Amino acid sequence: MNTNSNIYTVIYTTVIVVIVAAVLAFVSQSLKGNQQANEKADTISQMLTAAQFGTKADFQKMGNKAVLARYAEEIAEAFTVSPDGSRTGDIALDEVFSPSLLKRQNYNIKGGQNATGAPELPVFIFKNGKKVVPVYGAGLWGPVWGYIAFNEDNSIAGAYFDHESETAGLGAKIKDDPAFQAEFIGEKPSLGESKVFEIVKGGSPKDSESKEVIDNKIDAITGATMTSKGLEAAINTWLGAYSAYLLSATPKVEEEVPAEVNEEAVEGEETTKTVEE
Repeated sequence: MNTNSNIYTVIYTTVIVVIVAAVLAFVSQSLKGNQQANEKADTISQMLTAAQFGTKADFQKMGNKAVLARYAEEIAEAFTVSPDGSRTGDIALDEVFSPSLLKRQNYNIKGGQNATGAPELPVFIFKNGKKVVPVYGAGLWGPVWGYIAFNEDNSIAGAYFDHESETAGLGAKIKDDPAFQAEFIGEKPSLGESKVFEIVKGGSPKDSESKEVIDNKIDAITGATMTSKGLEAAINTWLGAYSAYLLSATPKVEEEVPAEVNEEAVEGEETTKTVEE
C-alpha cells in the first residue's frame, strides 16, 4: 500500500483512534471500582465530620476500609423522607448519597423540567444522637454541597461543606477553613419559615460576655460573596424541604407545673367540693 496516499492516512488514523479509545475505555472500567470506593469513603467521611466523630483530615489518614468500618459502627439507621415529613424508604448500609445523587434530588426539590420525580430526602441518624442531612446547590464556578448534623432540639451540631471548583483562598474556604464550618455549631435554623438560614456579611452581633448568639445567621466569607450566597441558597432550599421532618422529629418538652401550683389547685378543688356539699 502506498503510505503516501490519502487512503492509507485515513485507515491509519482510524486504526489509531480505535486502539486509543479501546485502551481508554479499558482503563476507565478498570478504575471505576476504585473511583466509586473513593467517592463513597469521601462522602461518608464528610458525614462523620459533620456528626463530630473527627475531622476530615483524620478520616483521610484512615483509608477507605477503615472509614467504612467506622461508619458501620456509628450509624444507627438511614432512610429517606418526603417534604411532608413522612418516611418513604430505607437506605442500605452500603448506599450513600454522593454529589451526583444529590444533584438529581436538588432538581426534584425545585421541580421544573429537570425533575425526575418526587423528592426522596436522605436522613442519616448516628448512635450519638446526631441527625445528618445533606445540602446541594450552585456556587460561583460549580456545585457546592455539604452535610449538616442536628441535635435533638434542631440546633446545629456540626457541618462540613465541599465544592467542585470554587476559587482557592476565597470561595474554597467553605471546605478549607474549619473556622467557617465551626460558625454553624450551636446555631438554630428557622425551620418552616421562608428564610431558614442566612449567611450574611457581619453575621450576627455576638454578646460581649458569652461571645455567642444562637440564631440562624453566620458571617459570610470575605471576598466570596457569590459562593456564600450560593451556599445560603442551597441550605435554604434543602432545609426548607426537610423542615416538616425535622420539626416532627423534635421531642416535645412538657412544661412541669410547680408543686406550689399543684397544691393550690388541690386546695381549690377541695373547697369547691365542700361548698357544693
